Amino acid sequence: MKQNKPSVRSILFFYLTIFTAIILIVLWLFQVVFLNSFYKMIRVQNVKKTSQIIENYINNDKAYNNLYNICRLNDVSAYIIDIDGNVIYSIDAMSKSLIHNFTFTQLQGLINEAEENNGVSIQRYFDTSSGEDGLMGNRFGRAESIVYTKIVTNKVSKDYAIIINANISPVDATVGTLRMQIIIITSIMLVVALMLAFIMSKKITNPIISINKSSKELAKGNYDAEFEGNDYREISELGQTLNYASKELKKTEDLQRELIANISHDLRTPLTMIRGYAEVIRDLPGENTKENMQIIIDETQRLASLVADVMDISKIKSGVQELRAYEYDLTQSVIDIISRYNKLIEQDGYDIEFKYDKHIFVRADELKISQVIYNLINNAITYTGEDKKVIISQTDAEDRVRISVIDTGDGIEEDKLTEIFDRYYKIDNAHKRAVVGTGLGLSIVKGILNLHDAQYGVKSEVGKGSEFYFELKKAQNADTDK
Repeated sequence: MKQNKPSVRSILFFYLTIFTAIILIVLWLFQVVFLNSFYKMIRVQNVKKTSQIIENYINNDKAYNNLYNICRLNDVSAYIIDIDGNVIYSIDAMSKSLIHNFTFTQLQGLINEAEENNGVSIQRYFDTSSGEDGLMGNRFGRAESIVYTKIVTNKVSKDYAIIINANISPVDATVGTLRMQIIIITSIMLVVALMLAFIMSKKITNPIISINKSSKELAKGNYDAEFEGNDYREISELGQTLNYASKELKKTEDLQRELIANISHDLRTPLTMIRGYAEVIRDLPGENTKENMQIIIDETQRLASLVADVMDISKIKSGVQELRAYEYDLTQSVIDIISRYNKLIEQDGYDIEFKYDKHIFVRADELKISQVIYNLINNAITYTGEDKKVIISQTDAEDRVRISVIDTGDGIEEDKLTEIFDRYYKIDNAHKRAVVGTGLGLSIVKGILNLHDAQYGVKSEVGKGSEFYFELKKAQNADTDK
């Protein structure tokens, strides 16, 4: 059942819009809702800092006349009073100072409260009068003032009280101005954010939509579909990967078709011969000869070999093939394999020569390596030249031994050398039926040698034949003078 999942474009649009909304909400909270609280908090911290500066002046006998400038810059008024209530210094640096209208009793009450609270006291005062003659009259509405009292000791161990008064003016007018600005900014930001979200989501998703469209074409079997997405690095890499996959799929399908066509060709020939000879034996008296029966047996064996090779390739590709490695005489194994071609040598005039200096032992799966050698020899016999010569050579190279199978045929073009082990035995468009074997040999060779982690390859020159080779590690004490 098809699920209605959201598109990438709608998700990007949604998250960009939510992000913008969060930024605007945070802006509203800090600039409007909590503006009063932040202002008062900062104002209190400023008063405490001013008190600390005055305390430093008292302890260091600095000129008190500098205190007026400090209080004026911080818009506060201050008293320095001894514990007995005597005013040492008075600073009236702000308009409508509250403490300069306090009585002696009120000032003494502030000092007593500070003494009861570990030497520090903060008092808040409110006034709602709006007249100019009011103690804290303010035409903006309710006014708030703080009085900060701190008990300090100077260098002669005498206690003093620092009393600082600061107004915390209502910020209603400021909040109103900011609120209007925020409304305008919010409107502009929302419009810009929506436009930006739409443009960005479209620009990001268009390459993905294009790749998705091409992917659907690829799924239908159109391997010529192009994946374009050069706008962003990740999408560009995805496009390149899909283009590579498309080419490989096309190549695989072409090889599959070629394999089926070639196997069908090889199946058709022996089946035709088996049927033909069987009909001759059935319909014609005296044709039930040993020779005719042998032809039927040979062609049946060819069919069995073809099926066995297809099964081997399937096992290798699926990874179920297992190695049974042990030490054995590779040289003697090659000699035994060549001896089995005596009939072909005698009947068809092939010349198979083995060149070696000494017997060498290797550690490998003898049955599978023998299959490799068989297939390479069969391939050489099929494609060798008119002289029907095949040379097998064994080369000793330090810790490794190389087996080469050389034919004198037409050779292989250079651009096809890298693909020769991945293809059916057909090298050119003119299908050539193998003299021996099934033609699937090189694919089997590749799989077996990969299982042994062996090095292998092919050297060829057009018109001069080809050399297929592989190398195996020698076993310990691998050399013998046999």
